[in-house]
Amino acid sequence: MKKILFVTSEAHPLIKTGGLGDVAGSLPKALAELGQDVRLIIPNYQSLKASGEIHFLTSLRVDNMSVNILETQLQDSAVKVWLVDQPEYFGHPGNPYIDETGNDRANNAERFALFCRIAVEVAMNRANLDWKADVVHCNDWQTGLVPALLSFEDYLPASVFTIHNLAYQGLFPASKFYSLNLPGRLWTPDGLEFHGLLSFIKGGLVYSDRITTVSPTYAKEIQSPELGYNLDGLLTYRNASLIGIINGIDVDQWNPATDTHISQQYDVHSLERKAANKTALQQRLGLPVDSAIPVFGVITRLVEQKGIDLLLQYLPELIAMPVQFAVLGSGDHAIELKLQELAVAYPDKLSVTIGYDEVLSHSIEAGADIFIMPSRFEPCGMNQMYSQRYGTLPIVRKTGGLADTVEDALPETIANDTASGIVFNEATPGSLLEAIKRALLLYQNPAAWKRIQARGMSKDFSWQQSAKQYLALYDGI
Repeated sequence: MKKILFVTSEAHPLIKTGGLGDVAGSLPKALAELGQDVRLIIPNYQSLKASGEIHFLTSLRVDNMSVNILETQLQDSAVKVWLVDQPEYFGHPGNPYIDETGNDRANNAERFALFCRIAVEVAMNRANLDWKADVVHCNDWQTGLVPALLSFEDYLPASVFTIHNLAYQGLFPASKFYSLNLPGRLWTPDGLEFHGLLSFIKGGLVYSDRITTVSPTYAKEIQSPELGYNLDGLLTYRNASLIGIINGIDVDQWNPATDTHISQQYDVHSLERKAANKTALQQRLGLPVDSAIPVFGVITRLVEQKGIDLLLQYLPELIAMPVQFAVLGSGDHAIELKLQELAVAYPDKLSVTIGYDEVLSHSIEAGADIFIMPSRFEPCGMNQMYSQRYGTLPIVRKTGGLADTVEDALPETIANDTASGIVFNEATPGSLLEAIKRALLLYQNPAAWKRIQARGMSKDFSWQQSAKQYLALYDGI
């Protein structure tokens, strides 16, 4: 049994802004179910929502600042959660990283440097908790200083650093390096210095024993200039220590056989019941009820990264075909307006819901025939896995986790029952249109369609699979 300290700035259902929150809420649980002693450490934000009791554990003084450590439990799990309680830094309402004006919090460098220092004290058993980590697993730039600071310790634990999205790097003016009172020998181009700036993420990339990211294809992509964000050279240098492990999904929350958010529960052996969810979705969204018309689902941030502009270019042409679209998301205001205008012009073909609605997202996954996910880049992605689990064929671009989790429907893959969706290569409107036309042709072949649905629904996307890979990684350090 390993003692694993999982260091994260967010974890569902305590607090979540994105995919990191999903991973940090699920992977520690899966590791605990494999018999590991896992402790999750996270800042005690004012907006954090604990499901159980919170009690005081200990106080310590770091960098002339007094900090309390509180304890609660991760929901439906044996994982203990240690909350780093410092109201001056973490006691503000709202988002963990940005203020009410939408800008990064002015003291983010100080806040997360303190968090990292506390994580090191806990890992090294200097926090009066009688617990020393064997492995410290850090996540994204907010925790990047932990491996850097651990490098100064004797008998240090093994360290793993996971990149969830390399675009976010924790860059600050060089002056912050000195005001944070960091060890002087970290300030080199081989350390935390990055083109004259202080880079938190480099702490994880340079000093951790192993670097992971959330899919094997994304691990390759970030070693290229296109998606390396000027860190591709460093990542290529550390190639032997870099591995991609695909994220899992919550197979209890996303299970059509038990989903309470959908009209009719079903599984791979009762696929005919899926049709009732299509009818319910059409009724809910005010689309004409017609079982023969394929329904395309889109649940996404309405931003360029997600490729929504690729779809918009041909949407008027697609709407002329016998199809319906159910869109849920928010983001770029211009994209929101364009979609809303089209929905007003074609109410019998296009439904657009701006915002996020958990129940509707389940209804779309269950009720749609086809799910469109044309991302320009996607470190892992979740919806393509949800779609396959719900017998909804995903159309995805061949990038990141999308490439690793969807097998293209070609004559040979359909014949040998490995096909689970439609994959296209280029991030262009024309390539997406061709993929959509391929899906519509396939839809006319019910026998082949059902085989692809069955393959997708039979795949194991559980966190247990991912956790076993992480455990093997820890063992190998």
